[in-house]
Amino acid sequence: MNILKWAILIFIIIETLNVLMLYVAPGMKQGNALGVFNAWHKAQEDEEMKSFANYMAYWVAGAKLIFIFLGISVILWGNVEMQIATCGAMVISISSFFYKLYPIIKDMDKKGQIDPKGYSRILLAMILIFIGGFLTVFMIGFIKYL
Repeated sequence: MNILKWAILIFIIIETLNVLMLYVAPGMKQGNALGVFNAWHKAQEDEEMKSFANYMAYWVAGAKLIFIFLGISVILWGNVEMQIATCGAMVISISSFFYKLYPIIKDMDKKGQIDPKGYSRILLAMILIFIGGFLTVFMIGFIKYL
């Protein structure tokens, strides 16, 4: 198995664990679940908001399943070109975090709406590690391909 497949596989494992948390225990504070958000706990007190919050958690989990199964397909049946393209696509798609999500969670963290305080910096580090890892593997794969 080449480095491209390993990178995709590691991502699949991490995302699978996140999907399991979102489906089984979305209110957890570990593994990028939703328990870090004070609003999650408030939503659980109101039936209408609870239904909406749960729907959104499961919707996100379902969307993550698309990435997981596409990743599995690329590992099993994709050629090297597809694996390189997948790593590049991961860099671009994960980078979309900075467009809307990071400004929101950074602001929520500043306003004390997240527990533990400073979680936005932890999430920032995790996202940068994903991007850096996929970018590195993309470059290695691309250079080897040439």
